[in-house]
Amino acid sequence: MELVVTGGRRLSGVVAASGSKNATLAVMAGALLAEGETVIENVPDIGDVGVMAHTLQEIGVSVKRAGPRALRVRSRRVIHSEPPYELCKMLRASSLLLGPLLARNGRARVALPGGDQIGSRPMDLHVKGLRALGADVEVEHGYVAARAKNLVGARVYLDFPSVGATENIMMAACLARGTSIIENAAREPEVVDLANFLALMGAGIRGAGTDVIRIEGGGPLSPVTYGVIPDRIEAATLLAAAIVTYGHVRVTDVIPTHLESTLSKFGELGAEIEVGADYVDVSGRSPVRACDTKTLPYPGFPTDMQPQLGAVLSCAAGVSVITESVFENRFLHVDELKRMGAVMRLEGRSLIVEGVPRLTGARVRATGLRAGAALVLAGLAAEGETVISGVEHIARGHEDLCGKLVALGASVGNRNASMETAAGEDRFS
Repeated sequence: MELVVTGGRRLSGVVAASGSKNATLAVMAGALLAEGETVIENVPDIGDVGVMAHTLQEIGVSVKRAGPRALRVRSRRVIHSEPPYELCKMLRASSLLLGPLLARNGRARVALPGGDQIGSRPMDLHVKGLRALGADVEVEHGYVAARAKNLVGARVYLDFPSVGATENIMMAACLARGTSIIENAAREPEVVDLANFLALMGAGIRGAGTDVIRIEGGGPLSPVTYGVIPDRIEAATLLAAAIVTYGHVRVTDVIPTHLESTLSKFGELGAEIEVGADYVDVSGRSPVRACDTKTLPYPGFPTDMQPQLGAVLSCAAGVSVITESVFENRFLHVDELKRMGAVMRLEGRSLIVEGVPRLTGARVRATGLRAGAALVLAGLAAEGETVISGVEHIARGHEDLCGKLVALGASVGNRNASMETAAGEDRFS
């Protein structure tokens, strides 16, 4: 499958953001904590959700559609403790099954997670937190294996505010006896969304969105109906398309406060920005200004927008520096952008970008979800036709990106079949 992007069109129009990929995957894992049927709404139709659904089905959980944007997740009294290795290796978020399965079954064995090759994803903070709760945890032969007769509340300090570790510990603590406190917790909106979901199920959680989260454990939890937040990274990517094409795009169905650091950076690029209650307008201006950026945990500039920002800055007037502080290998898109005429060089974990007047279309390959989105943005700005292979990476996390861009006036299409057909395959039984 290849995506063909013909550049040179100024994008304009209104498009809605889909539900958050990362929030959906965490809530799907959290649904294991309650026996019965949980309904999750505002679910994006993307590849990663399909893989998570398949993984849950393989451990005995029923996952079915409840409409075009909803899933029914029925967790039975008895579920298996070891998800299939092959599926876990496909999905970074598979690590989030560790905490819920341990809390429900007293044991869990989950393969070390896969996903994009953007750097190592050590499980040491997950292990540290679960051990503090009383679990015996070992990492061996490509698996994390945990056992505990009874989890007990504890205080856990995270050396780094890891989103996955915060979520895993928080879910396990919901069924632990007593009070748990997570210090230096991740503050991302997706963590808050999971905490809100767990609280609706009956968990006692305070402090989500700050660096200290307090959980009153013990359960039991009850299944609920819950709608996940919008995807802030998808929204930001669509707004970046307006900047790189000097267009005017409104993205609706967003929570603007989740985009504050990104919008601040877009302002530095020279874009005009209007923020409403549930929408953001961005108008790109020529030339794009150069700027320096460092990725940081929330509320800093998100690492998931770093490749897309690099694509935009490749056309900026001047020299920019992007420093990646979260993942050490998130520059695999750089060589592909160079094929399109970008002038970039790596110095350690910093990318030096010398803006050029115009990129040119070329054959390139997406090596990951965000890298693929960056190549699409570059293609929109380039002269001529850009052919992107590895499109399956983009479909993992963007719901109908092709269709949304076409609605804004872009010339984007699949060489063999419509993106809508690829994204809409039924993955649920």
